[in-house]
Amino acid sequence: MGTEMQTVSLSFFRFATPLSRLWALGMMGAARFSLPRIDGLQFWKLCGSGTGEGFTPIPNTSVYAILAVWPDLDHARSALAKEAVFKRYRAHASEQWTVFLNPYSARGAWSGQSPFVEESPAQIGPIAALTRATVRPVVAAQFWKRVPDISGVIGEDKNVLFKIGIGEVPLLQQITFSIWPDSRSMAEFARNNGPHAQAIRAVRDGKWFREELYARFRVADEVGSWEGQSPRILKDIAA
Repeated sequence: MGTEMQTVSLSFFRFATPLSRLWALGMMGAARFSLPRIDGLQFWKLCGSGTGEGFTPIPNTSVYAILAVWPDLDHARSALAKEAVFKRYRAHASEQWTVFLNPYSARGAWSGQSPFVEESPAQIGPIAALTRATVRPVVAAQFWKRVPDISGVIGEDKNVLFKIGIGEVPLLQQITFSIWPDSRSMAEFARNNGPHAQAIRAVRDGKWFREELYARFRVADEVGSWEGQSPRILKDIAA
């Protein structure tokens, strides 16, 4: 497969010291001035993360993420390697990992935009799932009551290769991101009549979200390490 397809980079950074965490928090504001100046960057979001399995309302002050959309894989790799803002993040972080993704399914909107172009062919092998939603404030408490049960089920699923909860605005603008060995295993989890399926029904019946987006991606590449090792993503791709 060529590298000319739209590519999404999702970069995770871990900050080990109080000073570096303070720097990362400040960059949630400061990086907004640097990212729009990068040539070819089509869409971007700065995110914090949750504790535990990741899908919790309690922030994890040591982990931050940058999602960026590029015209192709080569452009994404080059920008992340050369642009000053990404260099600064790597210099302050104790660990960093980036996964490169090609969209093959997307519906909904993010900040009023449709950022992902469905260019990738039918997927064989590891896939990533991203759900992003703006929660209506009046139902935020109900939403977060559901999350611990969903988080536990995801954590127990032996098929999930990677999972994390990130967000733009605490409690209200949330993103769940997970990687699965294939579309079948992800679909089985989604169809299971457990907390996840029940929460989806509650969302639809109660109109909990003011804006929502659901996207699926082919895993194209990765760089760096997380928790001291490379997640099993590329091992599965190469198998």
